[in-house]
Amino acid sequence: MHKANIARWSIFGLLFSTMLTVQAQESLEHAIETQVNTDSAARQSQQQIDNLVDETTDLLTEYREVLRQTQSLRAYNEQLEQLVNSQQQELQSIDEQLINIETTQRDIVPLMMQMIEVMAQFVELDAPFLPAERQERVVQLQALMSRADVSLAEKYRRILEAYQVETEYGRTIEAYQGTLDVNGQSRTVDFLRMGRVGLYYLTLDGMEAGVWDHEAGQWQRLPNQYTKSVDQGLKVARRQLPPDLLVLPVKAVERAE
Repeated sequence: MHKANIARWSIFGLLFSTMLTVQAQESLEHAIETQVNTDSAARQSQQQIDNLVDETTDLLTEYREVLRQTQSLRAYNEQLEQLVNSQQQELQSIDEQLINIETTQRDIVPLMMQMIEVMAQFVELDAPFLPAERQERVVQLQALMSRADVSLAEKYRRILEAYQVETEYGRTIEAYQGTLDVNGQSRTVDFLRMGRVGLYYLTLDGMEAGVWDHEAGQWQRLPNQYTKSVDQGLKVARRQLPPDLLVLPVKAVERAE
């Protein structure tokens, strides 16, 4: 009987021990599973954190790029605004200049026409030296004023240039050949211009000399004693003789008004 009890307790102990072992095994497996789940959750959480960090980094980078572009665009807009303002001021200045130019043209064109007309009258009333050349110069100026392809400044320059040429005539001496018309007869002679003080001629054979009488508006023949002086004057003008004192009659030339 006693042995039977011992056997039962042994069996019970074994069963209890087995049950404890099974429970311990289950607890361990549960703990392991829990740890595994925890680790998995932790990894997922870390992955989410990493993803959030990456997204945050990307967003920050994108934000900085947008900010940089915005600042660059703002600077460009400011520069563009300054450029537009400058161009508006320039356009306003150009408009004002155009108005001034139009006013200047309106005022100066009549003056230029008057200058040409005065020159034409002066050439007509002046001593008749180089008449064809001087009259042609006036005609060219008159034609120039009608040309649209020539600037106003160039027209004005040409007029001043013509006046300069006329002014030089009064400070120089000149010898040239031309046609002399006297009493309906034309002949080729040598002309001597002494500034605007005197205008003389000498026939090609050297036998006759004359002077332009401005008051009478005609040529007057000189006494034979002046023929040699006129010839010497021609040679001086042509640089065939050095400058020397010449004795020639002078017919005062009045200024053309």
